[in-house]
Amino acid sequence: MSGRGRLTLCAFAATLMVAGSMLPLVEPAAWILQAAFLLAVQSGTGMLARRAPVPRMLIVVAQTLVTLVLLTVVFARGQALIGVLPGPEAVQRLADLLMSGANDVGRYAAPAPVTDGIRLMLIGGVLLVGLIVDALAVTFRSAAPAGLPLLALYSVAAGLTEGGADWLWFLLAAGGYLLLLLAEGRDRLSQWGRVFSGAAGSRGGATAGAAFSADRPTAPVRTGRRIGALALGISLFVPAALPALDSGLLAGTGNENGKGSGGGGTISAVNPLVSLQNNLNQPENREVMSYRTNSTDPQGFYLRILALDQFNGNEWRPSTRRLEGVPKRLPTPEGLGPDVTVTEISTNISASSSYQQTYLPLPYPATEVRIGGRWRYEPMGRTLVGDGGETTRGAQYQVSSLVVQPTADQLAAAGAAPVALQREYTRVPGSLPKVVRQTADRVTKGASNDYERAVKLQNFFASEGGFSYDTSVNSGTGSAAIGRFLKEKRGFCVHFSFTMAAMARTLGIPARVAVGFTPGTAQSNGSVSVGLRDAHAWPELYFEGVGWTRFEPTPTRGTAPSYTQPDAPSGGTSDPARPEKSASAAPTVAPSVAESCPAQLRKQGECGSSAAPGVVAPTDSGTPTGTVLGVVLGALVILVLPLLPMLWRLRARKHRLGFSAGRTPADATARTLAAWREIIDTAWDHGIEPDDSRTPRKTAARVVRLGQLEPDVAAAVHRVAGAVEQVLYAPEPRSGTGLAEDVEAVRAGLRASSGRFARARAIVAPRSAVRVIWAASDRWAALTGGWAARWGRDRWTGWLRRPSRQQG
Repeated sequence: MSGRGRLTLCAFAATLMVAGSMLPLVEPAAWILQAAFLLAVQSGTGMLARRAPVPRMLIVVAQTLVTLVLLTVVFARGQALIGVLPGPEAVQRLADLLMSGANDVGRYAAPAPVTDGIRLMLIGGVLLVGLIVDALAVTFRSAAPAGLPLLALYSVAAGLTEGGADWLWFLLAAGGYLLLLLAEGRDRLSQWGRVFSGAAGSRGGATAGAAFSADRPTAPVRTGRRIGALALGISLFVPAALPALDSGLLAGTGNENGKGSGGGGTISAVNPLVSLQNNLNQPENREVMSYRTNSTDPQGFYLRILALDQFNGNEWRPSTRRLEGVPKRLPTPEGLGPDVTVTEISTNISASSSYQQTYLPLPYPATEVRIGGRWRYEPMGRTLVGDGGETTRGAQYQVSSLVVQPTADQLAAAGAAPVALQREYTRVPGSLPKVVRQTADRVTKGASNDYERAVKLQNFFASEGGFSYDTSVNSGTGSAAIGRFLKEKRGFCVHFSFTMAAMARTLGIPARVAVGFTPGTAQSNGSVSVGLRDAHAWPELYFEGVGWTRFEPTPTRGTAPSYTQPDAPSGGTSDPARPEKSASAAPTVAPSVAESCPAQLRKQGECGSSAAPGVVAPTDSGTPTGTVLGVVLGALVILVLPLLPMLWRLRARKHRLGFSAGRTPADATARTLAAWREIIDTAWDHGIEPDDSRTPRKTAARVVRLGQLEPDVAAAVHRVAGAVEQVLYAPEPRSGTGLAEDVEAVRAGLRASSGRFARARAIVAPRSAVRVIWAASDRWAALTGGWAARWGRDRWTGWLRRPSRQQG
């Protein structure tokens, strides 16, 4: 394959490798296959166009037109002219899809579903980057600037992916760019002719010409290395430096106590699980807000942030729904009927300057919110979300809300829920253990309605089932964690609420999990202080005619609602400026909001950096055996991967010095050139870069000078160099004697003259291991050479005359 053809393949591979970093952003990942096919067509168009003696800009124009046709066929075929050509209607269709994709990006969080709009944005973006890379690296023969569009594509993935782009995608992206630089250097040097490399030639024998090569130049390798190091540095630090990408590869710079780099004592999250465990065991209960209310039932005054209504087997998370402007008066709560007693109360809330959360804590259900700033309203969850960076930090606001007081009879007589709501909120994953449904049936046996079943479930967890509150257990939230919790009967509010909600769904009761704060602690000045350890999670069950109703299954935390207790009095109202003093519910310790905010909302910037209640990240130690084996194998690969250069180097040395003592001229040539290659690579490993433009004699002198070798070691280098010149240029090649001993002497001399670090690097990370990449490139060229000979040069040169330097 020609140099341009190899460079085209490398540009294609580099773009596709970087595009892989976009895979975690959407589900499913089948779009990458379609993108790869279209990118291959685009690259092939450029390869064919470059065979013709046309201006380079026409090549780019041709690729652009082909790309537009491809996108039209895939996304707007019904509106295209004759089903292929992009007419006005097709262009409008593509524009509409882009607008729809932009809306979907704002609507969904990673991993988002692959809608037509998002698929067009993904594939179109990959093709655009591929076109720029191909034009820069191949058409205009400048591979270094091609790293900028590749970096842009990777930075998008690093900024939008939960926790930043995985290190594997970073390695693939970096490897693709370095491979492109290497191919460009080899192609550029090929224009200068063939220079001596000291390498063995064909397997069948060796000739003088076999010892020459058009690659491995010192200057291009050095330049490519510097450019590659610069690009890798930018890829590492740009995501960490930009505010929008602060969860990139360098995320996690905060400490485990929750104080981030935001300044001003802002509580922040590093790792949801680690920070959760720390927060649960912290002795300091830092205040996040205070309030005054005229409610006469302070123990039932929960402050709610958001509701988690989707359970996929790995985590509970909120649905992604559209936001709207905050109405002056919020709508009537869903499902609340006119027969249920309600009392409207008023509350004044002041958030701490250390509490920075995008969701606004509100009593449920709020009917009116008076707050300054930019806030948006989510109707299904009845939550307020900060817009454009708006947070709760230092916010002061007034809230009117309802105290819903259903009777047990009203809950027991609740009718069937709407079909759509019933279907959405009773869905459970197939991975949910059977013991969950079996336990729910056993506990609720004898109950005659959903209300009685819900109360039995609450009492089972809170008092009758033998469960204990324990903050030291694993904080997994998936299906296996629920099954383990039912077996071990130890956990905290997350386990109790998630498990009760899952069990209620198996019984056909619509359920979700609310996240927020328990009432807090009354102060001497009449206010109520809500602290870090008041964060809590509780289940909400839906009853037609009453709406979403709170239950409290967590023992010793929170307060069981009055409608779940026999003959319990209901709350009323009083003066909001002077609430009645009452013992607050015992504080529940839970993760900070920023730490436990669901993955789907982080992309939207809807998670603050302060400690507040939220969702535990999707973790589950009860993974299947196949997953465990996969993780173990992956760990082994990670451990072995850094050792591969050393292992390859040992194998190469053994192979080069272990040639059989054949008697033919070909054997003598191969044995001598292998020994010379070993000396060159050993010197390279110790910091003496190869200079393939020099003769063996001058190369030997250079190794002796730069390596500061002793006279006897220098003599060994010159003996091997003389043997190389003899087998390459003498009429009758003869193999030298003692080559292996000379090589070992040179290796020992280089080690003796090098520092400790250089010696260690020569063993652990030998520089000459880059020849593995060169060998892989040569093999690829050999595999594709037949295709190139069949469909490439021989097919076209009969009627096209190409410039001598325009190949591939």
